[in-house]
Amino acid sequence: MSNAILKLMEPRSIAVIGASTDPKKTAGRPIAYLQKHHFKGKIYPVNPRVEEIAGIKCYPDIESLPETPDVAIIMVGTDKALSAVQELSRMGTPAAIVLTSGFAEHGPEGLRKQEELIVAAGAMRILGPNTIGMVNVTDDIPLSPSSALEMDEFPKGGVSVVSQSGGILGSLLSRAAASGLGLSKLVSTSNEADLGMADFVNYLTDDPSTKVIVLYLESIRHPEKFRAAALRAKQAGKPIVVYKVGKSEAGIKAAVSHTGALAGSDKMYDALFKQTGIIRANKFSDFLDIPAALSSGRVLKGKRVAILTSTGGAGTLVADSLGEWGFETPVPDDKTAERLRALQPGDQAVLDRNPIDVTLAGLQPDLLRGAISALLDSPSYDALILILGSSSLSMPDLMAGAVRDCMQTSDKPVIAYVSPHAPIAGALMTKLGVPAFSQPESCSVALSSMLHANGLRGGITETGSVATIPAGLDLASLHGSLNEFQAKNLFSAFGIPGVREAVVEATNPNLDALKALGDKCVLKILSNEITHKTEVGGVALNVAIADIPSKLIAMAAEVKQKSGSIIQEFLVQEMASGGMEFMVGVHQDPLGTAILVGMGGVTAELFKDTSMRLISPGKALSKQEVLEMLQELKTWPLLNGYRGRPQCDVDALVKAIVQFSEMVAALGERLIECEINPIFVFAQGQGVKAADGIAVLN
Repeated sequence: MSNAILKLMEPRSIAVIGASTDPKKTAGRPIAYLQKHHFKGKIYPVNPRVEEIAGIKCYPDIESLPETPDVAIIMVGTDKALSAVQELSRMGTPAAIVLTSGFAEHGPEGLRKQEELIVAAGAMRILGPNTIGMVNVTDDIPLSPSSALEMDEFPKGGVSVVSQSGGILGSLLSRAAASGLGLSKLVSTSNEADLGMADFVNYLTDDPSTKVIVLYLESIRHPEKFRAAALRAKQAGKPIVVYKVGKSEAGIKAAVSHTGALAGSDKMYDALFKQTGIIRANKFSDFLDIPAALSSGRVLKGKRVAILTSTGGAGTLVADSLGEWGFETPVPDDKTAERLRALQPGDQAVLDRNPIDVTLAGLQPDLLRGAISALLDSPSYDALILILGSSSLSMPDLMAGAVRDCMQTSDKPVIAYVSPHAPIAGALMTKLGVPAFSQPESCSVALSSMLHANGLRGGITETGSVATIPAGLDLASLHGSLNEFQAKNLFSAFGIPGVREAVVEATNPNLDALKALGDKCVLKILSNEITHKTEVGGVALNVAIADIPSKLIAMAAEVKQKSGSIIQEFLVQEMASGGMEFMVGVHQDPLGTAILVGMGGVTAELFKDTSMRLISPGKALSKQEVLEMLQELKTWPLLNGYRGRPQCDVDALVKAIVQFSEMVAALGERLIECEINPIFVFAQGQGVKAADGIAVLN
């Protein structure tokens, strides 16, 4: 762990540059909040106009400070901030929080000043600029002017938040306090001129007080650093929950390949999150609900859920939502049903079904304790959902007391759905370690996240090999948009088999040489400019060998009429039949380079059945990663022998995709676009063949 970040998060001395005597002003709040929350270290206000602030001696300048502070909060104007950073760095201050705005967020001139700021900082680490600061909730150290810190007591717990938005940080702090969710650390990274998301994910991975890491992301500025940090957290068993803003695909540039249309910036983030085990919160309400469930520390080992309700309608809502998310709500096994029926003789309660409904029996303490205990003991269930109905509002401690008595006897997850609007009752349950939610769908989201987190435990991801250029491949001769024949020769050099084919001229096709391709062939134009050949009439199927000369003339005329291009050469291919059509392509993005696989052919963009993975620079995908990609596709069952169909040669397809990723990694920045579509996958043992493809190199 970096010593500077440790000093930043757990300082023993703090200098406040530009401190104000007015605790209601932004510049006066940091000291006011440090005192309010009983900071145990030393505080050094710096302001040349006053001698004392809040009973603490004030220093006229940085040079006058009696010691080198662990961290400095800077709240002066842009130019003064630059000189303050330089002075602090010169005296050996480990870290500074620059609240000052007017840097990169203000355009080119601001970016120039931000670069000057980093030069001035030297070895000193910078949080910000333009940040709202940070709060170490665990140790009562608020280093921020956020008015959300007006609360008398911080809600302490195991959830830490890193946000690229300062306002969101304050929002989450206040919402967490209201919901009973305990927090550990909160950091606003903002401009990330120096310290960024990856730095704090690394710190929180080592922080014993943090159980769950929560990130509010606008963009990832250093993808490889972030990826490494996220994988480190995964290996340490600390789940990361991300809320990523900016899902819109508006403005995605159409590329010459299908891949460009099927991939997009938000899908790249999805791919990155999937590879690193990150849980994505799709709604802002999930942003705290998911961490609340994960921070309980309980492990969900299966999908069987018991629902104990005191209101029938709410039980049905929860059961419906669970079903949509793939969870099961089986009836109690015989032994459990017998225990439940013994709790309430007669037919007042419906205790041998699921949901287990105690509406008519009323909220009797012994009945609740007995039902909760029986359901937690039952081998039929992996988790329990408690539903708090309106009748529980008059006795909020009743359900809490029953839960408190039973929780010690089982390690199964227990969550609650509060049917009426009762935030106090919900917060009470959350503080007991039973995450409470105000929406029935939130129960499903929470359990799904717990199941996902459990799946990450102990998992070792196979890594791909280092990519190399095959011996004998003349890369110097390859540039610009390759025609199909050239592209497939490139694929072949990396071990990807293609269909049998021959290049012919329109005026003199050698028919005898083409007979080896079969009775019926595929005829295509050969062009470096036209990539979507079908759209201009440049593809013909099932062409008899004898018909090739006339077909060449007719095709050339049609293509000229539709595109204006004069075609000199054509490609004659064997007819590939009996296989499934897939595609594999590459997508370049500021986040990195990704391999996309999916259903191929001319309908690829229509069905959009795809999966993506990012590759590490210079490394291919592993076989494990590729197989997982294929298994994510809706069309996977067709590959795997759906309803008696022959099983396809999955091993050969996996190998071809791995080799494609090796080609992409080996060519690096030289490869602008590349796609094989379709690649035919034949029956088990019969391999794959690339039937069409494009490649654009610089």
